[in-house]
Amino acid sequence: MPTVFRIFNFRFMFYSSDHEPVHIHVERGGCEAKFNVQPVELVYNHGFKQHELSLIRSLVEENVDVITERWKEFFGNKSNG
Repeated sequence: MPTVFRIFNFRFMFYSSDHEPVHIHVERGGCEAKFNVQPVELVYNHGFKQHELSLIRSLVEENVDVITERWKEFFGNKSNG
């Protein structure tokens, strides 16, 4: 599970078995959410409150380029982005 970055105690990561489309998993305190990157959209949420999801979404939006680049580095240049 490569960690892409940590912000506000949120861990933004991939699973080694992940597949396209490019997406990011976010975890903190036993909660987890998954966001697709382009376009940024919530795929699932397990336990985060709405205000936390809003913050996470904005962090994903601000870091689309970083997430996409790290995806390409880890999984190869097969992504659509």
